[in-house]
Amino acid sequence: MLSNLVSIAVAIAAVIAFWTMSSTSISPFTRSFPRLVNKRICLLIAHPDDEAMFFAPTVLALTQPELGNHLKILCFSTGDADGLGETRKKELQKSALQLGIRDESDVFVVEDTKRFPDGMKEYWKEEDITSLLASAFAPDLAASLKGSKPNPDKAPTATIDVLLTFDKHGVSNHPNHRSLYHGALHFIRVLMKDKAGFASPITLYTLTSLPIWRKYAGVLDAPLSMLQGAWSNLWTGLTTKKKADVGPARLLFVSSIGEWMTAQSAMVKGHQSQMVWFRWGWITIGRYMTVNDLKREKV
Repeated sequence: MLSNLVSIAVAIAAVIAFWTMSSTSISPFTRSFPRLVNKRICLLIAHPDDEAMFFAPTVLALTQPELGNHLKILCFSTGDADGLGETRKKELQKSALQLGIRDESDVFVVEDTKRFPDGMKEYWKEEDITSLLASAFAPDLAASLKGSKPNPDKAPTATIDVLLTFDKHGVSNHPNHRSLYHGALHFIRVLMKDKAGFASPITLYTLTSLPIWRKYAGVLDAPLSMLQGAWSNLWTGLTTKKKADVGPARLLFVSSIGEWMTAQSAMVKGHQSQMVWFRWGWITIGRYMTVNDLKREKV
């Protein structure tokens, strides 16, 4: 009996030590991983709770005060498929503040069920997403989309530096998630149309989708993600000509135990209406509650 208790204690201690050494926020072994500093950042999500269930490590990392970033969240629906839209809007604000967002005004929820309906069979048009993003972050582009003649000799401008969203698989393959990827890409392509010779003012990073066995690996997925991220950044540095600061090829965020508990709290206490039984498995051993790796998209 005693030997079993000792074995369990040793195993728990080993997991805690491994987790601490893997954390990109507190471990001295990972502090050299690429970061974003002094950036205006917008996280694009499809539904209230996406920020906690999928992007919590990213939000917790990028909102650290010493980095000087200003992160906002733009949610494209109220998640009203079950008639809980108003409740879920308030839950998103509560969760976002727990994750480090500065103020409720930095969380904006789009209420346009005609263009952006919530649903597992609903795909959103990339043109509609582009139009909304232009209105929010690119005034010159918004004017040109309304008929104003653009100046091809003027550098493209934007009020943000970085966009974060899902990749083309949307992590869970949800069509709303996938739509944001295509819409964000289209937005930047339209922003850069006829702007040869200029660098894009916005860098797009997308959250990497993984097979199911890695989705539920929790922090144990960190070493593989670290190796992939380090190799990608090294390879990009060796094969890419030096250009304007476009940011690292990959970003990796591994939460500490304390940050993981904060992410859990943001989901459990912030999104109470969504805490059905199967979500407990996700927030306990789900890899995206602990590890996020994002890829810079080439546009």
